[in-house]
Amino acid sequence: MCLAVPAKLVEIHDNEGVIELGGSRKTVLLTLVTDPKVGQYVLLHAGYAIGVIEEAEALELAALQRAVMESEEAE
Repeated sequence: MCLAVPAKLVEIHDNEGVIELGGSRKTVLLTLVTDPKVGQYVLLHAGYAIGVIEEAEALELAALQRAVMESEEAE
């Protein structure tokens, strides 16, 4: 099973980008995304942006992932 995490793209440098996730920044590869733009949300998997998604969907996915993690911590 693979897991992709939504993150906001805040910088672009050639085929690399910087995403912001949970208050941290990380450099990722953009080679799998066509014409990425700063401000877009991307799905991140294993250091690669694998797709672009709408902000509303990204925020919903992030909330669901947080809920799952909090539920597992409570058990």
